[in-house]
Amino acid sequence: MRKTIKYKVNNKEVERQINYIPIRYVIAILITIFEILAIIGIVIVCCIFIPYFYVAAFLTQVFCVLRIVSGDENPDYKVPWLLVVLVIPVAGFMLYFIFSSRKLKKKFIKRLDEIKLKDYQRDDKNEFEMLRGENIDAANDAKMLTKIADTHLFKDTECEYFPLGEDMHKRMLEDLRGAKKFIFMEYFIIERGVFWDSILEILEAKAKEGVEIKVVYDDIGCMSTLPGNYYKILKKKGIEATPFSRLRGNADSEFNNRSHRKITVIDGYIGYTGGVNIADEYINERVRFGHWKDVGLRLEGEAAWELTRLFISDYSINVKQMPEIKEHYYPKCENAKGSGYIVPFGDGPRPLYERRVGKGVIKNMLAGAKRYTYIMTPYLIIDNELCASLENAALRGVDVKIITPHIPDKKIVFGMTRSFYKRLMDAGVHIYEYTPGFVHAKVYLCDKECAMVGTINLDYRSLVHHFENGVWLYNTKCIEDIENDFLKALDKCTKIEKGTLKASVPKRIFRSIVRIFAPLL
Repeated sequence: MRKTIKYKVNNKEVERQINYIPIRYVIAILITIFEILAIIGIVIVCCIFIPYFYVAAFLTQVFCVLRIVSGDENPDYKVPWLLVVLVIPVAGFMLYFIFSSRKLKKKFIKRLDEIKLKDYQRDDKNEFEMLRGENIDAANDAKMLTKIADTHLFKDTECEYFPLGEDMHKRMLEDLRGAKKFIFMEYFIIERGVFWDSILEILEAKAKEGVEIKVVYDDIGCMSTLPGNYYKILKKKGIEATPFSRLRGNADSEFNNRSHRKITVIDGYIGYTGGVNIADEYINERVRFGHWKDVGLRLEGEAAWELTRLFISDYSINVKQMPEIKEHYYPKCENAKGSGYIVPFGDGPRPLYERRVGKGVIKNMLAGAKRYTYIMTPYLIIDNELCASLENAALRGVDVKIITPHIPDKKIVFGMTRSFYKRLMDAGVHIYEYTPGFVHAKVYLCDKECAMVGTINLDYRSLVHHFENGVWLYNTKCIEDIENDFLKALDKCTKIEKGTLKASVPKRIFRSIVRIFAPLL
């Protein structure tokens, strides 16, 4: 079903139809609910009518509690599951078994193993030796990141930072027009409009020229922005496309483990990432929550290889047949030049990533900061570990500044974000809200030396559940641009003072309850 919406584009009112009750998704959700109720109902019936079955159920509940308590997960993630298991009889441990972990089919695990054998090979020992000579702490941080994310340290890659989505859009169109061999694109949201239409026009033309084009879009992220059969529409245009983790109504973690990645790779040596999805609000062609502040990053050089690898992995586990891994996907870039060191990386749920990659990067940056740490994030819903890391940095004299939105996209999430302000401010963290509108940028900067730009928000969905990606930067030229952009954004912000944080008793109670279960949302 569809509805017509009106919005402004360059001061002109535009009408567009969107899906607002996607029947396929409604059916999938209803099937999931039915499966959950059926599973729980069967167990309850067995407890009532089968002698001593309730004993087995009780022992299973005890086993769940022991498993949660003894697990390696963060305590903030354990508490809500313990409450669910202990407070809800029978259904609690059933919900835990259904939703607590990511389940990949054996054929996909096998496929990922095959991809690893065909991945690009890189010896980055020389890069690490050079970085150790410049900064041993940065080298150690890079070493940890490459190990836990199974990636590499790169040098001689040019970086370009875009302080707004519209700046990235213009540059991206130029690069897309110059594509000779392939274009890979993966986004959480793709929405038809000025942004996507301008890209699609180029993709269609390139497909006719014989350029290989592959597109991945998240099935839930595009639930209301694209038709359910959009991959078939693109196929008719010569574009190989697939939704990520197609919603089928399975009673598992498919609702949580979405692809929040933003990746464009052109001919294997040009790559784009950042916070920008392919929708008109991200380039301020459509006004939704005031001015939309987002950022992008362009890589030119062999560091783009890692973005290619991430794309191929995600594409491979969402199509029926294993794609061919071609040699030209990872071209040598002998003429590439760039300053500093770069580690592009992926992050995601277990068991694909055994450690929290993005969280580890942020904690290391905070621990290593000597003068200042600047952060831009749309959400601030963090666990005790990250809270303590921010507090510790501020308490030892580091100037910690965080920019969040002033006009929210989700009011409940915004309320949860504000609930963390007081604790952080008590430790000396300075918090600002972007007065003109909504900040969607994910930027982390320390001491004009180290930065991270990507898709990772400061919330549980990004740090625990989603597939994400980012780029760690050390002493690259674009770090100065990142800092200048932050300071310019700061001039448009309102500093939060303690007197503005008062909330009613019902609102405080509601926030407290929601915060308990935030890791599961």
